[in-house]
Amino acid sequence: MNPRQFGKLVTAMRSESTDQVRKGRPWSLTLEDRLLLVAAYWRTNLTLRQLAPLFGVSKSAANRIIGHLGPSPALQPRQRFRKNAVLIVDGTPVPTRDRTVAEQSKNYRYSTNHQAVIDADTRLVVAVGRTVTGNRNDCKAWELSGAKAVVGRATVIADGGYRGTGLLIPHRRERGRTELPVWKEEHNTSHRKVRARVEHAFARMKAWKILRDCRLKGDGAHTAMLGIARLHNLALTG
Repeated sequence: MNPRQFGKLVTAMRSESTDQVRKGRPWSLTLEDRLLLVAAYWRTNLTLRQLAPLFGVSKSAANRIIGHLGPSPALQPRQRFRKNAVLIVDGTPVPTRDRTVAEQSKNYRYSTNHQAVIDADTRLVVAVGRTVTGNRNDCKAWELSGAKAVVGRATVIADGGYRGTGLLIPHRRERGRTELPVWKEEHNTSHRKVRARVEHAFARMKAWKILRDCRLKGDGAHTAMLGIARLHNLALTG
C-alpha cells in the first residue's frame, strides 16, 4: 500500500466516524498512527512486544488499539451485482493458534477455512464468508460460512471441490472413460484460466503475514481477513 492509498483509507475511516470522541482517556496516537499500527501488525505479524516500541506505546496500549480499530476497515459484502456478473469462489486455510475456532486440516496444521468471493472481471473481493474450522471441506464451508447467501443467484465458478453445490465446476470423466471429449477439455482449460484469478488474489492477500500464522483469538482471523480484503481492493483500485 502506497501513501496515497493509505491516505484514502484514513479519509474513509474518518467519514465512517471511526475517530469519533469517546469517553475516558484519549488515545495517545492519532488515527493515522493507529491505522498504521494495525496495518503493520497485519503485514509483519510481529508480536506486540516487538511492535509497540516502534510506535512509542506500551504492549497493552498496542493490544487495545488493535482490538478497537482492527474491525473498522472490514470489507462490507456487496449487496447487489451487475447483470451478467461472473464471480469466483474458493477457500483458503489460515493457520490459527486458537484451537477453539481451528481444527486440523489436510496439511495437519490447526487452521480456519475462509471462503472468499471475487469478481472475475475486476478481481476485487466482493465477499468473505464467516470463519469455519479448517477440517471443513469447501463444499460444506460454502454454505456454512454464509458466502452462498451473500451471492444469491449470481453466476459463480469454483474448482472441483464444490461438487453438488450447483456452482460451475470443471467437467469430470465419466465412469469407465479414460479421457474427456475435446469440447469438455476446452471448457476445462478456459475454466482454469479464469478461476486462477482467485488464487492470484489469495497470493496477494497472504503477503500480509498474519494470514500465514494468526495469533489472534476468537474472531481475530476473520477480522484480519476482512480488513486485508478491503486493503487488497484499495491497492487494486488505487
